[in-house]
Amino acid sequence: MSSSAPKSIPPASSTPSPRAWQRMLSGRRLDLLAPDPADVAIEDIAHGLARVARWNGQTLGAHAFSVAQHVLVVEEICADRNPQWDLQWRLAALLHDAPEYVVGDLISPFKTAIGIDYKAFENRLLEAIHIRFSLPPRLPAAIASEIKTADRFAAFYEATTLAGFSQDEANLYFGAPNGVSAVLAERLEKLAPSPAAEAQQAFLDRYAVLS
Repeated sequence: MSSSAPKSIPPASSTPSPRAWQRMLSGRRLDLLAPDPADVAIEDIAHGLARVARWNGQTLGAHAFSVAQHVLVVEEICADRNPQWDLQWRLAALLHDAPEYVVGDLISPFKTAIGIDYKAFENRLLEAIHIRFSLPPRLPAAIASEIKTADRFAAFYEATTLAGFSQDEANLYFGAPNGVSAVLAERLEKLAPSPAAEAQQAFLDRYAVLS
């Protein structure tokens, strides 16, 4: 009876596993698939967000309107509409787009087109960021909803002052910014992009106040 030939063992692959971490200028390495709160630093967040352009850079001005500027606007709208809020919720508003310091700011139509659960991926990063800064991993529903409303209102002002949207278009896609005080609305109607270094410092200054 003939014996079967021994099976060959495939050689070990010399190809390294795909890299799933991002190296920060601080020297930290953040694993995107399993983010560790200990690897999150406010300096890295500020640096990254100040260099990520809103609206894919399709805005007026000599500089991009950065995500760092956007989150400052969102936090200001939240404070304007909710003067009774604890500082922790205003800090949550400031950090609501913090994952974009790693993954960038994908516009909503592209998130839909790529067909993966991109939001779940962002939420894992956001939960790690919240834990790092002593916030609940998941915000109370009422707080999260209000931050989302402020985010839409900020988009309305950015769209109409910087991104070429008409009032009607902005109303259709983002909703009218009801409940914003006249004083703040007047200021937001004059939004202007800042150089990255200025936006970065403004973000850090606001973080210092809220934390």
